[in-house]
Amino acid sequence: MTKKTPKADPWAVAWMIRGLIIIAFVAAFAVPLGFPIIAVSDTVAQEEEAVPGPITILLSTPVPTATPQVATPTPDVIQVGIIAGHLGSDSGAVCPDGLQEVDINQNIATEVVERLNRLGWQAELLEEFDSRLNGYRADALLSIHADSCNVPGRSGFKIARAESSYIPGPEDRLVDCVSRHYHETTGLAFDRYTITYDMTRYHAYYEIDPATPAAIIEAGFMLEDRNLLTNRSDRVARGIVNGLICFIEGEGAAP
Repeated sequence: MTKKTPKADPWAVAWMIRGLIIIAFVAAFAVPLGFPIIAVSDTVAQEEEAVPGPITILLSTPVPTATPQVATPTPDVIQVGIIAGHLGSDSGAVCPDGLQEVDINQNIATEVVERLNRLGWQAELLEEFDSRLNGYRADALLSIHADSCNVPGRSGFKIARAESSYIPGPEDRLVDCVSRHYHETTGLAFDRYTITYDMTRYHAYYEIDPATPAAIIEAGFMLEDRNLLTNRSDRVARGIVNGLICFIEGEGAAP
């Protein structure tokens, strides 16, 4: 007689499967709360045959948590535009011996830009009718010029903003800071009586972004102040830089 192999009870197998499903369902809620759960079964059905031995389901594996990434804020960089008067356009004023205003302006403006960049600012040299002036946005814009050779005995500097300003408060402060520090550094007097429409209606005022504070400075006369403008351009540049520091950061001055 052939001995029959015992088969598992279908009802027992069904209830055992249901039990495993319930354990898995409970584990889904218990694991995030930190409860370790171990379920052990004596038998399991595989293809309608009994398989001896316990089956262990480990449900206590820790759930990985993401480490939040904190963004490091990037400090704003101060941006300043420096126009070298007449650069890329014409010579400007010319003295009888051939000294050209544009050369004086460029030398001073280049040194100003270099000094500002050494402070960590983002300064750029601009030409008189630079295409970048259209809608130009910066913390400040200053155009550097020199006065003519045809006024014997006249010495001094002058600075002005637009006669009709969109931001008169900031621009008055820019003019005041540069004027005071330029006078202290160079020793030149402020000459308010020779300010012209070319300064108060300077073309760049109407090209740049209205929110950019701007001014124009005539750094000295090419006849009486020639030695300062040509041989002591470092002092001229330092006076302008100190004025810009006053406007942007407060009353401090660069050495």
